[in-house]
Amino acid sequence: MPPRDDASETLVPDGPAAKRSYHVEALAKGLRLLGLFSEKRPSMKLTDMAAETAIPLPTAFRMAATLVTEGFLEQLPDGAYRPAPKVLTLGFSALRSMDLVELADGPLRRLAAATGQTVNLGSLSEDRVLYLIRLRNNDLVTANIQVGSRLPAVGTSIGKVLLAHLDGEALDGCVTERSFGGTTGPNAFRSLAALRPALAEIRKQGWAIQDEELAYGLRSVAAPVFDAAGTAVAGVNVAVPAMEFPVERLHDELRPALLDACREITRLLGGG
Repeated sequence: MPPRDDASETLVPDGPAAKRSYHVEALAKGLRLLGLFSEKRPSMKLTDMAAETAIPLPTAFRMAATLVTEGFLEQLPDGAYRPAPKVLTLGFSALRSMDLVELADGPLRRLAAATGQTVNLGSLSEDRVLYLIRLRNNDLVTANIQVGSRLPAVGTSIGKVLLAHLDGEALDGCVTERSFGGTTGPNAFRSLAALRPALAEIRKQGWAIQDEELAYGLRSVAAPVFDAAGTAVAGVNVAVPAMEFPVERLHDELRPALLDACREITRLLGGG
């Protein structure tokens, strides 16, 4: 039988009920390469990696090159490979997010029930907001947002409240000109110079409003969630149709309940 293409998917029978699962061979091989490294073996030559995984050397080379490009491996001057920091970031971020999601679920559901509006929980992922929880209660112009969506931090209330808690160097490293490309609302910020004074005010007051910055017809109010170390690890917002909620109503009616929910989640995370 001829060898399978690296990108092939195979259907593997699973049990008498003939349930099937997809197996992506290329992904499996890449994961096998990553699984070779350990505390006792922090780096490896490509020939050794290929031999231990029984992956042909040309294929192992392509896999390793891809992992380097994606930031999961790095190549040393002697040609050996070792895991790159992104491997650790990926794993620990996922574990932290799982704890955060579990602890935040109850307070967020109560917030959604009390306001009757859409509630979101998100964290900062480079210059984007990664949505971890979305409890949708109304029709919004961004109805396609779901858990796992990533939106420009500079145009979202969650993003702004988290950017406001970065120090100057971290903020400069996070936000670039390209960060402003995905905001289409009439009130969108177009540069970090324009956004910076707003971030200073957000940090001072402890909450942020997004007023048709991400898109037409959408407003939201957000506040941060802190962990035991006092780090703003996530943000919560209440998102509303702009036609129904002027900024004053957003501030007066929804902000107090939002702040209460964020304080509750912060306490659950061990924050002050």
